[in-house]
Parts: sequence; C-alpha cells; structure tokens
Amino acid sequence: MAKRKLNSKFIENLKPAAIRQEIADTGCPGLYLIKQPTGRTAWAVRYSFEGRTRKLTLDAGLSLTEARKAATAALHEVERGSDPAALKFEAQAKSEEAAAERQRDTIERLTAQFIDQYARRHTRPNSVKQAEHVFRNIVLPVWHGRVIHDIQRRDIRELVEGVAGDRPIMANRVLAHLSKFFNWLCERDIIPASPCAGVRRPSQETARDRVLSDDEIVKLWHACETIGGTAGPAIKLLLLTGQRCGEVVGMRRSEINADVWTLSGERTKNKQKHEVPLSAQALAIIEAVPAIDEDFVFTTSVSQRLAMGRAKTLLDAQMQLREPWVIHDLRRTVATGLQKLGVRVEVTEAVLNHKSGSLKGVAGIYQRHDYASEKRTALQRWADHVEGLVTGKAEDKVIRMPARG
Repeated sequence: MAKRKLNSKFIENLKPAAIRQEIADTGCPGLYLIKQPTGRTAWAVRYSFEGRTRKLTLDAGLSLTEARKAATAALHEVERGSDPAALKFEAQAKSEEAAAERQRDTIERLTAQFIDQYARRHTRPNSVKQAEHVFRNIVLPVWHGRVIHDIQRRDIRELVEGVAGDRPIMANRVLAHLSKFFNWLCERDIIPASPCAGVRRPSQETARDRVLSDDEIVKLWHACETIGGTAGPAIKLLLLTGQRCGEVVGMRRSEINADVWTLSGERTKNKQKHEVPLSAQALAIIEAVPAIDEDFVFTTSVSQRLAMGRAKTLLDAQMQLREPWVIHDLRRTVATGLQKLGVRVEVTEAVLNHKSGSLKGVAGIYQRHDYASEKRTALQRWADHVEGLVTGKAEDKVIRMPARG
C-alpha cells in the first residue's frame, strides 16, 4: 500500500491501473484514497475499534479537504467510544426508513385519513359531503399519486386558480378544505408548515341578501302542493319556522312535545339546545304527513335525507321566478318577515338560534332569558301572515287557531 501526503493536483492526475489502488494519506492518518480500475475515486478511513480493524467508506465525490474533515470526525467518534461505521449504518437505516415513510404519505392515503379522522368527527354532515366531493372530484384527479411533502404553494395556487376559471365560488371552497387538510397535517407533525399559507381566495364573495317577496311566497306554497312526497311539507315548514334545512328534514316525532320542537345540541349548528314553538299551521303540516317511519317525520331512519335538490328543481319549474333563489333564502325570508311584523331583533335571533348579534358585552354574557313566550307569539304571527298571503285574506282577518299544550 502506497503512502504519501496527498494534494489536489496528485489526485487529479492519478491514472487508473489494472488493479485497485489504495494510497494512505500521511497528511491525515487513517485516511485512504482509493482508485478503481474503472477510474472511480473513493475515500475510506481505517481504524481500530474494540481490538479489531474496521473500515468506514466515506461519501463519494468528496474533495481532499472534505475527506480529511470527515476522517477526523470519524476518528473523534472512535476516541469517544463509538464505532463510526456502525453510526453510519444506523443513520442510513433511519434515512431509508424515513424515505419509505415519506413515500407512503400520498395524497390519496392522507386525504382518506383526514375525512375519516377529522371531517366525520368534527364537522357537520353537509361539510363532510362537500369535503368528499372536493377531494374526490377536484383534488385527487390533479394530484393523483403525489407525495404530500412535494406539494408546494405553487401547486395550491395553480389548482385553485384552475377551478376558479369556471367555478369561482367552488374555488374558494376548495382552498378552504385544503387549508383545513394541511393544517391537520401540521398538527399531526406530518409536514412542518402548510403550503396554503399566503394563498389568497381567488374570488370575492358577497353575502346573499335574497328574500322572497310576498308574491313569491304564495307561488312557493302552491308549488309545494304539486311536487308530491314529503319534500313539499318540509319546505313549507322551513318557511314557517325559519330553521335550517338539515334540522327540518331530520325532524323526529320524539323531539316534539305538545307545540314545542326541541333540537338537541347534536342537531344544531352552534351545538346548543334549541326550542322552536310550533305554530298551529306548522303542527297541522306535521300531522298531515303520512307516517313513513316510527320516529322520523320527513325521512326514514335509513335514508336520513330528502332529495331536496330534485324538489328544488321541480319547484323552480312550477314557480318560474325571475330571480334565482336557494332553499337557505327561506331562513332569511323568515327573519325579514318577522322584522316587518315588528318583532324585536333579539327575539328573531332567538327564533333562528343565533347566539351573537344584538346582545354583546356584559348583556351577551349574562342574559339567559330564552324568549320562549316571545318566540311563540312571533312564529304564530308569521304563520298567520303566510296563511293570509296564501288564502288571499288580510292578516287581521285570519282566524288564529290556538296553540296546543
């Protein structure tokens, strides 16, 4: 084995031989330059550990200075009682394990976990349904097979802007679901930071202010009587109570006691128990619905949902309104109608189960009046008003049926 103090020029000019060459560097004891017959240059460190001669192969492509630095560090490990070759093997094993785990972090696997472990447990059914749609039909077709660690902010922006081309509002929803997804990954220490950070919503949204006019309310009521099934009565009840669609569609007879419909916290958006006094007209609608289930009023315990989208299409065909509307506009219509009837804002909020708004500060914290009586009066007045519109009678001529209970 040759020995000499190596320098960069010697290494550069060293020609391959018929056999493997190994030259000890006297400038750094333990370091060896290896020249293969193929011309490949490598480095190794020889040392003694626990009475045996060991060899540590250094990373390929190191310069002389880098090789001497690595050899010195390896020999210091020996002095501290560690085997540098074993340490390198362990580091490589961990690196390979991490790389394998990284490759398992595909967009398909992690979005499925997100839906199952987060969305289904912490969000409402409609939100789960929308999240499934966003990932299955928009995200996964574009990012199929990609590893989550390779997705950058540019990828987020390109995906969202691509959707915004013809679906601007959906693009905002896509960004919102992606933000929740990547924040969830951060919380689980799968990624260090969200690539959604700093990505702006591609579309400006304005709050809906659509309210059905009196004439449109009449058209809606009559149209509900033509579409058949239980969707028509359910939509009528939406108009009379001002409650959310999912709450009405999932109504159970066990939730009704006399003229009070009680929604548990599990059934409301704000997770708060909510009592809805039912007007005589609302009770009449509920009682007229044919029994299709032992407990559910509008659905069976299996389906849990009405085909409200199909019902809305049938209603539109009947009503022929100039201005588009959505079912949630009925909730705003009720709130506006109560305001026109002179119902106080805090009573309207109580009817709608809104816990913020008119009562702020100390009043919002300590006010615990449930407005049960006021809600009953307000909803009966509203139902009488709707009945007056539908029958063509003035409100003060409508015969008000007594509330039950």
